[in-house]
Amino acid sequence: MNEQSRIDEAMLAQAIAAIRPPDAEATAAAIHRHDQLTKPRGSLGRLELLGVQLAGIQRRALPAVEQPLIVVAAGDHGITEEGVSAYPSEVTGQMLANFLSGGAAINVLAAAAGASLLVLDAGSHAALGEQPGLRVRRVRAGTRNFAREPAMTRAEALAAIAFGIEIASEEAARGVDLLAVGEMGIGNTTSASALIAALTNRPPEEVTGRGTGIDDASWANKCRIISAALDLHRPDPDDGLGALASVGGFEIAALVGLIIGGARAGVPVLLDGFICGAAALVADRIAPGVRPYLIAGHRSVEPGHRIMLDTLALDPLLALDLRLGEGSGAALAIPLVRAAARVLCEMATFESASVSRGEA
Repeated sequence: MNEQSRIDEAMLAQAIAAIRPPDAEATAAAIHRHDQLTKPRGSLGRLELLGVQLAGIQRRALPAVEQPLIVVAAGDHGITEEGVSAYPSEVTGQMLANFLSGGAAINVLAAAAGASLLVLDAGSHAALGEQPGLRVRRVRAGTRNFAREPAMTRAEALAAIAFGIEIASEEAARGVDLLAVGEMGIGNTTSASALIAALTNRPPEEVTGRGTGIDDASWANKCRIISAALDLHRPDPDDGLGALASVGGFEIAALVGLIIGGARAGVPVLLDGFICGAAALVADRIAPGVRPYLIAGHRSVEPGHRIMLDTLALDPLLALDLRLGEGSGAALAIPLVRAAARVLCEMATFESASVSRGEA
């Protein structure tokens, strides 16, 4: 292992060791406060549970979501050589340019949610240089074709994870109090399907969807390729890093780092859909302490996403039949997360409003 790999591995180990469980006292105080607010107990349903989760994560009874940030990680995939996507791989770089010019769905949805947007290039073929709104650390210009060889070395996967941890740490230090994550990478539903199949011991046909809209023949080919790749690499379900290196992507690895870094910094992590779900599964295998920090923004139409949500016991906030990626579902869920915090903080209590309580 070279010196940089040792540095990246040390960063990962330190981040994992620093993840604390949500604060029990803040959680209990938030539950107690909800019971004092001018409403029947539990009448705001999951909004109450979300507010309590935020309190425990932020370690204070009155949580705040005032500086949400959406981070979209990008990377290209060698598996596109096998015809698994309806779009050519150059679309990844073209969409990066679209994000930076403000023309993509995530730009519109981020603005509607009152969130900032940051794009990470962890391994695309694009030749874009670092600029406002874009951080670049290309570990490699796309992964290798995992139908024939591992997508990444463990050192490369570690480097992309370290990039995500670093970004999460920097943004938390700048005051970000909600980290919403999304992705861009042609071919990445194939990687995500392979990862979820590997980590949940499900057959590829059960977790693989249509991605960018492929037809029946292409879907069958995609399943065959994933099955053959899993037979080739035989990833260990308990070795998240090994599975990631075998069949994952640089943007997925960066998302793993963002999740671990967010949890280490005490920042709630709002997940987008299928690809982010695969990253969350990997992060959970590498650092089981991240799970209480995760909020599922929505449920994708990709079948593997439901399996991932069940595996991590996450209940999505929205179900809008989305399959775009880019962080779109997470962006749409930001107002709900913000509302959960504000209800807990800003509603009057029965005592302060001189409202009579009903009988319990």
